[in-house]
Amino acid sequence: MYQKNNPPYLHKDRRRTVEQVNSFKYIGTIVNTDNSIEEEIRERTAAGNRAHHVHKKLFSSKLISQNIKLQHYNTLICPTVTYASETWVLKEHMTNKLMTFKRKIMRKIFGLIRTYDGYWRIKTNQEINDILGQNIIGFFKKKY
Repeated sequence: MYQKNNPPYLHKDRRRTVEQVNSFKYIGTIVNTDNSIEEEIRERTAAGNRAHHVHKKLFSSKLISQNIKLQHYNTLICPTVTYASETWVLKEHMTNKLMTFKRKIMRKIFGLIRTYDGYWRIKTNQEINDILGQNIIGFFKKKY
């Protein structure tokens, strides 16, 4: 974005000008001037949501086992979200956003629980963590 108070950077030969920007996308990763990864994580989780939405019928199908759904998540959605994550320095609130994304998908994979009184409820965060044994942050550490 060109700003009036910041003139464009002039290339050495002075025949071409290069616009000064605050952020840009390079090889699928957002690079910005303040080294913040918040926008990058927002983009990655949005890409993960799009990948999940494309396969929504697969995740909600009762004919496909939970193991196949988990394999599908691990091979398609998780790499979409964690692309270029080796460069991320995660803060607590960004870790929480990634964990929220993963739990949302896991709730769709594992479905509802029927309680003793006949009502249906979603699994709690602790129940999902107990089933999986590792969270998405553990996936980062395992990957790199």
